[in-house]
Amino acid sequence: MAKFTDRTGEKGVSNEGYSMEIVAYRGATDIDVLVDGKYLRKNCYYGNFKKGSVSRDKGTRKDRTGETSKSFEGYSLEILAYRRYEDIDVLIDGQHIVKGVRYSHFKSGRMCNPYHRSVCGVGYFGIGEYKSSEGGKTTEAYRAWSAMFARCYDERILSKHPSYRGCEVDERFHSFQDFGAWFEENYYVVEGERMDLDKDILIKGNRVYSPDTCVFVPKRINSLLTSSKRSRGKYPIGVSKMGKKYTSSYCNNGSVHLGMYDTPEEAFLAYKTAKEAYIKQVADEYKDKIPKKLYDALYAYTIEITD
Repeated sequence: MAKFTDRTGEKGVSNEGYSMEIVAYRGATDIDVLVDGKYLRKNCYYGNFKKGSVSRDKGTRKDRTGETSKSFEGYSLEILAYRRYEDIDVLIDGQHIVKGVRYSHFKSGRMCNPYHRSVCGVGYFGIGEYKSSEGGKTTEAYRAWSAMFARCYDERILSKHPSYRGCEVDERFHSFQDFGAWFEENYYVVEGERMDLDKDILIKGNRVYSPDTCVFVPKRINSLLTSSKRSRGKYPIGVSKMGKKYTSSYCNNGSVHLGMYDTPEEAFLAYKTAKEAYIKQVADEYKDKIPKKLYDALYAYTIEITD
């Protein structure tokens, strides 16, 4: 037989923020608890006591309006309205009101300032309808938004992909709520393909992610325009040396050899002509699947020897 442990005198704090003390312990399923030093709750479960889910009697709720605390991020917290312990309004940092908060989260400081720049020191969540997760999965909007900041400001990403060094995110995208509204209007799906957020197809050479410069692009198209400058060596894009000659080639479901040339410039011109024609061909394949502004940008896309 299990040894009986008398837990009379054990104390805790309820989810409502009130003190709790066991004043009688007859067994794990039959205890009496004194809440807030005044209100006796009889025949409670010890498990509920440990979880803090022992409430004061109905009608004895304390109005905690004006009570202050501090968040784990270091911001001041003040209760502006206290309707019940799971429904309070809190003023954060003297500026931002967050509604429908649990008192226990306020008391413990487990409240996030929606305007705290928590993503790479730049992005903040904001207040609005757009969510970071649904059904336990990260939303596509939040995935695209957070990855955008990582490419621009995360040193671990920049060390692997230095071509992003110097890129930045426009202030209009700093708030996830603002980005979410833009995402909802501009995101689309091409069956069987991953969609990439691109900043420099509409405006070649652009280094800023913004509502004006960004467009979602099927992965195949985005890969088509990669220059691979870091890995291709000293010759122009599409050109390599073979003996005393220069060879030119491009990828089209595999490598397409264009010929041998006497100079790098001649080899590059062959590449430029063939690759620009291929980009237009791919644009036509996707014409009914992509935004017109992307289609037009692909048709106008030019390849330079400095790319």
